[in-house]
Amino acid sequence: MKLIVTRVLSVIPVLFGLCVLSYTLLAMIPGDPITAMLGMDATPEAIAALRAKFALDEPLPLRFISWFGHLLIGDLGRSIQSGRPVLSMVMTAMVPTMQLGLAALLISLVIAIPAGVISAARRNSVADYSVSLISLAGLSLPSFWLAILLVLFLSIRLQIFPSSGYVPIGGDPVGALRHITLPAITLGVAMAASTMRMTRAAMLDVLNADYIRTARAKGLPFRRVVWKHALRNALIPVTTLVGLQLGQLMGGVVVTETVFAWPGIGKLTVDAIFARDYPVVQGAILASAVLFVFINLATDLLYATLDPRLRKRA
Repeated sequence: MKLIVTRVLSVIPVLFGLCVLSYTLLAMIPGDPITAMLGMDATPEAIAALRAKFALDEPLPLRFISWFGHLLIGDLGRSIQSGRPVLSMVMTAMVPTMQLGLAALLISLVIAIPAGVISAARRNSVADYSVSLISLAGLSLPSFWLAILLVLFLSIRLQIFPSSGYVPIGGDPVGALRHITLPAITLGVAMAASTMRMTRAAMLDVLNADYIRTARAKGLPFRRVVWKHALRNALIPVTTLVGLQLGQLMGGVVVTETVFAWPGIGKLTVDAIFARDYPVVQGAILASAVLFVFINLATDLLYATLDPRLRKRA
């Protein structure tokens, strides 16, 4: 409980700093949403009236205080373009993004953990060199190029998966699975490459530890030593990397969601930027940052489950 309370309390100043930084930086971006809405031929009276309606004529500190006060009660304002509540737009877009992120994470872990363990257990073998080559290729491939290749071969030529679109998993599970496959593979390949390399490096360190040599000297099967004793201790740095990747993934899916027309937070952010819809951009950025912080918090708490020494220190 002490560990949990300490980690949770440390998140509060981070979240406030994120609010201040994101709001200030967004206010400094060139462009006028009012002019974008009314056009270049709008009269000064109409521009002034609309600025007053959205409180854009007030000084920046007062606007931030007002915005932060509404934020504390769950009000992110309304979209300048559509008039819809920003919170509902962000929450609606966050669901497809989280589904896509979890699917990509599952693909990466299924590929990376076994491959990394096998590569470390069979060091300097053909399997080891093959895993290293595949991971290097995965890190080198740009996501947009891989997405285009997947659409070209698996969607257009072979017609196995649809090239774009989103289907809610509750209405049609099979259709949702077919639509999420290509974007999940696009994101999962890069994640798998990094996780594979980290798993291999961590396993090599653990396999050279004294307790592993003791376990093998006592006659335990090598497979049991690797998968039961070594892997759990090697998962600490892997968990750190996966947590960072998942947090970055939730806020960095712009290219993939744009290519596959996936209605997530990345596509919402891009559309709002082009429309100069600053309240929506602010809400999307803040939601992504908050999600990143809480994913890192969950990663810290997961350490205590994987490593009992952290619980004793706390």
